[in-house]
Amino acid sequence: MTQPLADRMRPRALNEVRGQGHLLAEGKPLGAALNTGRLHSMIFWGPPGTGKTTLARLVAAASDSQFLSISAVLGGVKDIRAAIEQARATRERDGTGTVLFIDEIHRFNKAQQDAFLPHVEDGTVVFVGATTENPSFEVNNALLSRARVYVLKLIQTDDLQMLLRDAALDAERGLGIAEPAPQCLELIAQAADGDARRALTFLEIAFELAYAQGTDVISIEHIKETLSGASVRRFDKGGDAFYDLISALHKSIRGSNPDAALYWLARMLDGGCDPAYIARRLTRIASEDIGNADPRALALCLDAWETQSRLGSPEGELALAQAAVYLAVAAKSNAVYTAFAQAIKDVREHGSLEVPLHLRNAPTQLMKELNHGSNYRYAHDQPGGYVAGEHYLPEALDGRRYYAPVDRGLEIKIREKMARLDKLDQDAQAADRDKR
Repeated sequence: MTQPLADRMRPRALNEVRGQGHLLAEGKPLGAALNTGRLHSMIFWGPPGTGKTTLARLVAAASDSQFLSISAVLGGVKDIRAAIEQARATRERDGTGTVLFIDEIHRFNKAQQDAFLPHVEDGTVVFVGATTENPSFEVNNALLSRARVYVLKLIQTDDLQMLLRDAALDAERGLGIAEPAPQCLELIAQAADGDARRALTFLEIAFELAYAQGTDVISIEHIKETLSGASVRRFDKGGDAFYDLISALHKSIRGSNPDAALYWLARMLDGGCDPAYIARRLTRIASEDIGNADPRALALCLDAWETQSRLGSPEGELALAQAAVYLAVAAKSNAVYTAFAQAIKDVREHGSLEVPLHLRNAPTQLMKELNHGSNYRYAHDQPGGYVAGEHYLPEALDGRRYYAPVDRGLEIKIREKMARLDKLDQDAQAADRDKR
């Protein structure tokens, strides 16, 4: 057969689908829609090889509808118009509805996505989209509001092994051979990393290797040769998987879990993430989540960044691992992060407030005559190097507090010092009131 095994084994009925039980089990919305034939527009969001196209075809079959498919990679508005005309003609001719399936819907621009709206509204087609990207970002709100999003998950290893067994034994559509040893099926399933299409492709290649050697028995050696050089792990350098992984790394560090931090760091590096990107993110974490609770974290991250840059991969990656572990176990504080955010907010809300006269620069005689810098007290001339009771913010913000050190790490001492300085200010202000 010239048709790939993955296409030949595409499920023809709901009971042939492996995986996605969270959507298809009894009582679940998608399973109910397929069983009753009462359809609605929908978007399937999930990784490659998890059954998006298969489910779209089952949606059409469940309602005895015509199935039309457009690939957003190759198609355009012209193809959409042609599909709509065909849907109308079919409905007028025999009353049959149409399921219009758009693969890779995120590849269509706004105008192309808008072209579906009136035809979804008037019932000309039931719209089914498929995407590997987050629909919240890649699908127009108008179209998104008219469709239910179903999230497909990676197919579990056990389900993949059942699928592989079915494909091996099926004499009509599959290979029609003896069942491979369980360890062969397990090895392929693990290498497929949740992708059914990939699993079936691996099985087909292994069979072709065996057939070329005059046997229809797939051995562990055939599997190992098939998988040689194949990338096992799933990683998307620009999509949701990428941002999910970096989010997991960041949150593991914030949660003080060095083991999880090392795992997610390894996942990103293994998947081909630019180490410089990771170094930048770790440096950001050092300021955002550790801050002055442990100022050494920032310097360590910069050192790790430079080390990775000088040594390259894989030697420099150990420095990134060292930094990630240090960040995870370091005392945590987001006090500077939140304080700076509040200061930025005040700047934007209050506009260009005047600098108090005593804080202004006075390099010329005119400025001195205008009292720029007058009554300024030089901190180094004061007891303890601190000007008790002095005001440094604009008048409209006098007394505003942004920075609130936490009771962790070095910020414990910073907090104690600030409390002492606050007491000096209060005493000075009370003395000033008494003089008046």
